[in-house]
Amino acid sequence: MLSVSSDKRFNNSKLFFSKYELQKILSCYSIGVSRGSWKDYAINFNKNEANFYMYKHASASPYFILTKSNKINKNKILFKLQINNAKKNIFSHIDDLLIILKRNQFKIF
Repeated sequence: MLSVSSDKRFNNSKLFFSKYELQKILSCYSIGVSRGSWKDYAINFNKNEANFYMYKHASASPYFILTKSNKINKNKILFKLQINNAKKNIFSHIDDLLIILKRNQFKIF
């Protein structure tokens, strides 16, 4: 009998946020919730990307999209921040992305 965690196909099939990354993202998201800016979020995982979407309204399109990707170089993880479907910033560390996200959150209020 095989457990799910020991199945190599399952472990290598999708890219996920680490516990540290998700903790940082949710901490930043909670600031926006406490200020009344963010109403909802969604997380999506697939083979080459993990996405975290932040919504101002539950029925609207996401205002911020945080993406963890390994498409460009299989040995290096990149983080992307897309703001209001307009510009994309690319970072090599989650902390750099969150600095920009926090700056943009303060501009909104």
